[in-house]
Amino acid sequence: MDIKGGVAIVTGSATGIGAETAKLLAKKGCRIVVNYSRSRDEAEATAAACRAAGVDVLVHQADIADDAQCRGMAAAAIARWGRIDALVNCAGKTKPAKPGDLEALNAPDFLEIYAVNVVGTYQMIRAVVPQMKKQGNGAIVNVSALGSLDGEGSSIAYGASKGGINSMTIALARQLAPVIRVNAVAPGFVATRWMKNLLGEKRYNERVIEQAKITPVGKTAYAEDIAEMVCWFIDGPDLITGEVLPIDYGTRFGKLPAN
Repeated sequence: MDIKGGVAIVTGSATGIGAETAKLLAKKGCRIVVNYSRSRDEAEATAAACRAAGVDVLVHQADIADDAQCRGMAAAAIARWGRIDALVNCAGKTKPAKPGDLEALNAPDFLEIYAVNVVGTYQMIRAVVPQMKKQGNGAIVNVSALGSLDGEGSSIAYGASKGGINSMTIALARQLAPVIRVNAVAPGFVATRWMKNLLGEKRYNERVIEQAKITPVGKTAYAEDIAEMVCWFIDGPDLITGEVLPIDYGTRFGKLPAN
């Protein structure tokens, strides 16, 4: 799909991976819906960067856990531009829990996380599908996490919710083909403000340095790195759908020996 001149909704695009994805799509000539739930100032900053790339931008506040707000955001994009070519589901929620402490999470914690990560993702997809079918094409990319595949991450509830996204990605790729492609990226540690808030500044800075040392690629991932992979799924391979791409920086091989 050539995304130039198209329209993309990027949920959770005030900061982090969502913000960098919105900026990169804008540089490719795509009009952008910048979505936020609370971070208005950051969303406006993302929008300004997108406009600087020469594209029209709509800043839209919406909590994707609310179905009516999901449908409202899709309707706003259609009202402004008459189409939706891509959806990136980047909005997410977690509650950190110490590994092995099964009392650290309760049923409301799971339900709050699932409401955004799983139900919200589904609701956003459902909101854009009619327009994509009407156009005859569309691309959806869900942002999962490596923790959904290796059992690590900020908490069991978070990893399980991302596992739900993986399953949904595959199921919807089957059900929406051939008109709409649905894929997912599942990154490991990414150096973002979100991660800094989870770990605390001291541990975060240590982890950034550690990552470059322990991964075979020899570098730490930043939001813009993951954004490139998200955008590749949108404007690159028309033959790929139903994929969940683990982004583990080669760690499944272990640290490679020096040559």
